[in-house]
Amino acid sequence: MDFIGGKLLQVVIALAIFAAIIGIIMLVVDRAPKSVKDKVTVAGFLAPAGILMLVGLVYPAVRTSMLAFTDASGNGNGFDNFVWMFTQPEALTTLRNTVIWTVLVPLLSTSFGLAYAVFIDKARGEKVLKSLVFMPMAISFVGAGIIWKLVYDYRGPGLEQTGVINFLRDALGLDPKQFLLDAPENTIFLIVVMVWIQTGFAMVILSAAIKGVPVELIEAARLDGANAWQQFRNVTVPGIRGALVVVLTTITIATLKVFDIVRTMTAGNYDTSVVANEMYTQAFRAGEPGRGAALALILFLMVLPIVVYNARVLRKQREIH
Repeated sequence: MDFIGGKLLQVVIALAIFAAIIGIIMLVVDRAPKSVKDKVTVAGFLAPAGILMLVGLVYPAVRTSMLAFTDASGNGNGFDNFVWMFTQPEALTTLRNTVIWTVLVPLLSTSFGLAYAVFIDKARGEKVLKSLVFMPMAISFVGAGIIWKLVYDYRGPGLEQTGVINFLRDALGLDPKQFLLDAPENTIFLIVVMVWIQTGFAMVILSAAIKGVPVELIEAARLDGANAWQQFRNVTVPGIRGALVVVLTTITIATLKVFDIVRTMTAGNYDTSVVANEMYTQAFRAGEPGRGAALALILFLMVLPIVVYNARVLRKQREIH
């Protein structure tokens, strides 16, 4: 209790000193010229965010970049970590899996979400149908991984199957399958989980965009003799292009950083690891923080162009409107 009381006293004293400093600054600024006062006011508002960004973003980024060029002992090793990343089979498998995830998840999630949004638009029970598809978004990635791990659960031949899919296979007279152990298709089964989660996000955003397409344009296309597919391709898709870009880039960034699903379901074993998982494994399990930092740096470089592209598209949209 004495220790806690001492800490509380230190916090109170620190807050009092901070308040006193702010008070003195305010008194000085109040007597300063208006131009100086405005600059100090702006700096005062920006300072907390700037300090947090320096401490929580800039410093870790610089530290990680420096760490990427060191070995397990903290000594500089040049580009050895990057050479390992692009030459060793396990690292190349990780990069290959990440590319597969990045290609399939955004395309499948966006396609399914768009198709669902189009088919149930203005349908009876639209709100309920949308809620059912969006519901997986309310589940954490860890929770989704646990759910699907139970779906894919495998027990040996002759044993009662508790996994949903293997139970159905057993009922149909088929042999149970080790969905999470057999490479390379086990990566596809993990991707299914991410698609299941992200389809609801894509559906909600694209459904809202579809409802924003002017009805007059669709009616004009119909009067010109365009069928349903032509209306969708020539009117609806151009009208929601901005939303499509946002959905694709957002899901792509989330996919590049995927960690929870892989870690929960396979821990990256059986050739299923991705960059984010391997980064954690190397830094905290294998005792190679330099390799983990190098993977983090590569992950940052993979995400950066997508973020820049998304920002440019949004800026062009604002200029148009």
